[in-house]
Order: sequence, then C-alpha cells, then structure tokens
Amino acid sequence: MAALARAASCQAEVTQWVAACSGLLQTATVQGQCRRMLHGIFQRCKTGQFQLPKACGGLIEANGAKTHQNRLIYSTSKQLSAKDSVQTSEEKVGPFTRIIEAMGFTGPLKYSRWKIKVAALRMYTCCVEKTDYEEFFNRCQMPDTLNSWFLVAQLHVWMCLVRMKQEGRAGKYMCRYIVHCMWEDVEQRGKVMGINSVVLKQDLRSMVENFYAALFGYDEGILSDDHVLAAALWRNLFNRNCEDPQHLELLVEYVRKQVQHLDALSGEDLLLTGEVSWRPLVESNARSILKPLSPVYNDEGL
Repeated sequence: MAALARAASCQAEVTQWVAACSGLLQTATVQGQCRRMLHGIFQRCKTGQFQLPKACGGLIEANGAKTHQNRLIYSTSKQLSAKDSVQTSEEKVGPFTRIIEAMGFTGPLKYSRWKIKVAALRMYTCCVEKTDYEEFFNRCQMPDTLNSWFLVAQLHVWMCLVRMKQEGRAGKYMCRYIVHCMWEDVEQRGKVMGINSVVLKQDLRSMVENFYAALFGYDEGILSDDHVLAAALWRNLFNRNCEDPQHLELLVEYVRKQVQHLDALSGEDLLLTGEVSWRPLVESNARSILKPLSPVYNDEGL
C-alpha cells in the first residue's frame, strides 16, 4: 500500500511539473529532451527514487501567474461568438491531404464537392433573392444603384461566410464557391445593365478591393462591441455617408440578430442544402427570433 501511495504521489507531482512547463516546450529539440527526461522520471518512480527537483519547483512558482493569466484570456474567448461554445479543435487530416492542400489543391471532403457547390449556389441565391433590398434603400436612404445593391448583398454574403467557416474544411471550400458565385453574378448584372466593358472591369476591380476590406472590418466588428461594428457599417455599407445614427443602430441590431439566427441553423443542413432565411430588417415582435426548422433534402442534397 505504501508503494502504491508513493507511486500515486510521484505521478501527481510529474503531472504538475508537466503542466507548469508545457508553455515552454515549443521547439522540437526541447520537446525531445523533455520526453527523455520524463522517461527517466517514470523509471525512478517505479523504483521509489524520484524527487521533484528544486529548479522545477521554482519554475512552477515562476509560471503560476502566467498559467493563471492564460486561463483568464481563454475564458474571455467565449464572448467572441454568438454561440455558447467556441470550436477550437481543427479537423484532423492525413499527411497526404496536407501535402496536396499545401500545393493549392483541395483534399477529400466530408461531402462530395458537387453537393457543396450546389449548396453554395443556393446559399448565395438566398442572399440575393430573400433580402428585401427596397426596404434597405428606403430605411437607410441609399441610392438604388448597382453599387448599393452590391453593398447590401456583400453584407449578407459575409454573414454566410462567418457561419460556414465554422464547419471545417468543407465549410471553407463552400465559402470559396459562394464568393465565386457572387462575382459571376455581379459581372452578369453589369452586362445586363449595359455598362461598358471597360468601365465594368474597373468597377469590378474596385468592388473586389472594397469587398475584402469590408470582410476585415465586419470581422473586427462582430468580435468587438457595437461601436466597432457601427464604424465598420458606416465605412463599408454607407460609404462614410450616414448622418442619422438611428440608421447605424438599426443595422447593428440587424447584423447581431442575423448572426445569431444563422448560428442556430444546423451545419450539416447548410452543407447539404444551402438554404438560409433572413430576419426582417425591422422586427414586429422583438421576441420572435426562434430556432428555425430544419430543411428537408434527399440523398443527393436536393
């Protein structure tokens, strides 16, 4: 019994030492030395000759504040998402998949690429067909132009990208195709409107720059407070031309509730169907945001 108690005490001390020193083991050389050291420690544990070095005791005391600080920082990350928990673990992939993806190719996904592309097209279609653009133009006093339509569309596309990036590698692949569908649609709409090809090319180049700048601004806003999100909307959606703060307040509330609404949707359903719905710009009942019903689809994702 004494030997078992001594072995348990040694194992607890070793666990404490490893937890305190884990933050310092970053390089492969140090990790190899640590493994060899731990092997010797466990061997001495078996023979009852193990004693925690004084240097390690000092290291534990010196790193106690650092470990406690890291716990505090990690706990605040729970406030960065509308979900109750944040997905921090990466999807496990094999070495071959990592190699081909490092070369710019797409490895095997959870679902077939054809299904994901169809779902991406449907999701983008929901962004442009299920959004009441006229209400946006009237309430926010925006001109009825192709650029205004694009600014509202890119806001909804961004919210879809935020949701799908939570679905691992398949979701990120779907995000790329959503953006591809968006640029194809914008170019086609410009041609239908009779815009000169040279002017349309210049406008598309400007839209691309503004789109990726808006992504950074919106990402910062959704992870921060309402002041930062309102500033991002003022710069990107209103083109720095909004004198009524109530318009910004309305859009901030709209973005927050839409992100919450999309988070309630099943990731598997989104990957297979791409069907999303949008809350109205002005809610008739502020307590009417409920979890949406799951869509129905067949084996082909249709």
